[in-house]
Amino acid sequence: MDKNIGEQLNKAYEAYRQACMDRDYAVKELQQKTENYMQQICEQQEKIELQNSIIAKLKSQLAAQNANR
Repeated sequence: MDKNIGEQLNKAYEAYRQACMDRDYAVKELQQKTENYMQQICEQQEKIELQNSIIAKLKSQLAAQNANR
């Protein structure tokens, strides 16, 4: 009987240990993906700001050309 209980405890502990490892892996993976997405968002925001700047310059050039007509 003691052997059976010991085996059950070992199996339960191994299942718990594996679940903890799976959880830790999932947390790491989520953190990495979050960091990657944040980096991509920053890059996209920089591109948007640059494009908005270009658009503003082009609009002012167009307005100047229209004023000269």
